[in-house]
Amino acid sequence: MMKFRPCIDLHKGQVKQIVGSTLVDGSPEKLETNFTAYHPPEWYARLYRADNLTGGHIIMLGPGNDDAATEALAAWPGGMQVGGGISAENAVLWLERGASHVIVTSWVFRQGFIDSNRLHILRNEIGRERLVLDLSCRRQGDDYFIVTDRWQTFTEVKISNETLAELAGSCNEFLIHAADVEGKCSGVDRDLVELLGEFTPIPTTYAGGIRDLADLELIRVAGNGKLDATIGSALDIFGGHFMRYDEAVEYHRKYSRNV
Repeated sequence: MMKFRPCIDLHKGQVKQIVGSTLVDGSPEKLETNFTAYHPPEWYARLYRADNLTGGHIIMLGPGNDDAATEALAAWPGGMQVGGGISAENAVLWLERGASHVIVTSWVFRQGFIDSNRLHILRNEIGRERLVLDLSCRRQGDDYFIVTDRWQTFTEVKISNETLAELAGSCNEFLIHAADVEGKCSGVDRDLVELLGEFTPIPTTYAGGIRDLADLELIRVAGNGKLDATIGSALDIFGGHFMRYDEAVEYHRKYSRNV
């Protein structure tokens, strides 16, 4: 079983598809942008709503995206999650603006480790059932480590059976970008997919490198039917040439847990 989880990535108020590893603070010249949308963010939210693609996410990449994210949420109240700069101070606000869940990474990690106190505060503030932890990661040697600050900073926290089991008690879902291949349409990180498919104990969405329907099938099979998938730059609605949006929707309808 597998769902297609749609996305709206926002950068400076516009829907964009960016090569994730190039988003470096203070170095705009390094940014590689695959696509900048003509349509506003709410157009995408309405599209996903029409196809009943629940559980997708809006990610705010840096400052200047609050208005755009709010407009997208207003187009489909309760239909999408939101992440990017979320903390205990603003999580309730984003839920009130229409997010089904808030997605958090950097705020619950400090000095390279999980800040259990912050995680406890956030969970108490909004409830475990409204919280998604973004455990996006990059590879070092044979292991994957969670990265924060828009995938720039390595933590000491390894993606493992123990880590996933520990964090699953505090959240409703995981969102995990394979940051090394994100935005490159070069194929998925099979090793990471297999790792997640073996160990994740809660709903988990994989993102990164998806190119075509064969990659979706790889995620479904190698992930033991436990992973959902997000597709970005490969899709025609984001200027891609490898997969049509309606193909992804058809695949979703065939394999979705809602069917």
